[in-house]
Amino acid sequence: MRFKNITVAGSGVLGSQIAYQTAFKGFEVSVYDINDDALNTAKERILKLKENYKADLNATDEDVDSAFERMSFNSDLSKAVEKADLVIEAIPEVVNIKTDFYEKLGKVAPEKTIFATNSSTLLPSQFAKATGRPKKFLALHFANEIWKNNTAEVMKHPGTDESVFTDVIEFAKAIGMVALPLHKEQPGYILNSLLVPFLDAAQTLLAREIADVETIDKTWMIGTGAPLGPFAILDVVGITTAYNIVAAKAQATGNPEAQKVADLMKREYIDQGKLGRATGEGFYKYPNPSFAQPDFLKG
Repeated sequence: MRFKNITVAGSGVLGSQIAYQTAFKGFEVSVYDINDDALNTAKERILKLKENYKADLNATDEDVDSAFERMSFNSDLSKAVEKADLVIEAIPEVVNIKTDFYEKLGKVAPEKTIFATNSSTLLPSQFAKATGRPKKFLALHFANEIWKNNTAEVMKHPGTDESVFTDVIEFAKAIGMVALPLHKEQPGYILNSLLVPFLDAAQTLLAREIADVETIDKTWMIGTGAPLGPFAILDVVGITTAYNIVAAKAQATGNPEAQKVADLMKREYIDQGKLGRATGEGFYKYPNPSFAQPDFLKG
């Protein structure tokens, strides 16, 4: 394995999970975010992950503590990437924010460093030029709750070097993922090509006032046997991410239905601080959401 030092840029819900999973598998991990407040929040989030690893993976106290000790935290980008063999970017799904980040990253990262975007919906070719190293750039997309839902979609763009593609596939395996190679660019990869239309449909039903959150989730759970409905999934993903995706769609297409969903998400959830499971409330209240109650599916 040619990678030893990994930098994860962006310490939100998924960025924190990627960083901790990578450290848990023995890599040295540097976590970058824009300020110390964001990093302090990330540390709290990661410390909570220790309990998940003990409960779900039977990890010992020594296992989870050693993983945390392999992590460092930086708000100085140059310092965060000074030893990086690989940078995994997990910053907001906003084109100009990502473009600006890659332009800065390309100037300060060592020449050896490979860049990977964890973008859920955007294509690597949109940012390849901004990186300054298109041959060493591709997408590496993880599912939420990475330690259990251990998929890693590795997607190259037309200019990605084949050896880089191979190396990142091997890295994904080394951190406990099932590596899923995508040989052509596809917005949403495989997972989100399936998931996003499903979540869009649920949000549209809500915005049209067809049914409430619980009824929509209950319908899906009873009808398919799924453990979670779409709004419970959105709470895990994070409502800010979902809003950014639908708002970008509304702006790009002028679709009034998408704009109606975006307006609802902002007004009723984001502006109210209801951002999902990570904040204790989104479409449901945590830690005891109604969909987890024994009688939820009983009419």
